[in-house]
Amino acid sequence: MKRKSANSLAPGFRFHPTDEELVRYYLKRKVSGKPLRFDSISEIDIYKSEPWDLPDKSRLRTRDLEWYFFSPLDKKYGNGSKTNRATEEGYWKTTGKDRSVRNGSRIVGMKKTLVYHCGRAPRGQRTNWVMHEYRLIDEELEKAGIPQVRT
Repeated sequence: MKRKSANSLAPGFRFHPTDEELVRYYLKRKVSGKPLRFDSISEIDIYKSEPWDLPDKSRLRTRDLEWYFFSPLDKKYGNGSKTNRATEEGYWKTTGKDRSVRNGSRIVGMKKTLVYHCGRAPRGQRTNWVMHEYRLIDEELEKAGIPQVRT
C-alpha cells in the first residue's frame, strides 16, 4: 500500500490563498515570527534554483501549477536597493507596474510580477515561467521596527 505524503492535501482540498491572505496572514505571521496553523509554504532561496526545479521544493505535493515560497531578497550591491534576481541559467525580470494588495480601501501590500528569462540580460530568452513577489505594508510592524520582507 502506497503511503500518502504528510505534506499532501486530502482529495478535493486546494491551497489557493488570495493576495490579501498571502500578505495579511502568511507573510505578516512570517515576519512577526508567529507560527502558521498549516505549515504550507517552504522557505528557500528562490534565486538559487531554476524555475523548473521549484515544484520539488514545494512543501505541498499537488498537481497544481502554483507553488508558494518564502525567500530572502538578495541585494545586487551591499548598500543599494537593487535586487539580484539572477539564477545560474537565467534571471527573473520584472514586468508591468507593482499592484497594490488591499483590505477594503487600505493598502496592505504590493504585488510584483516577474517573468523568467533564460540566458543573461539583456539578451535573455523569455519563457512562460511567471512569479509573483509580495511585499507587506503594515504600519504596526513598521512602528515596532520589524522589517517588511518579500516572498
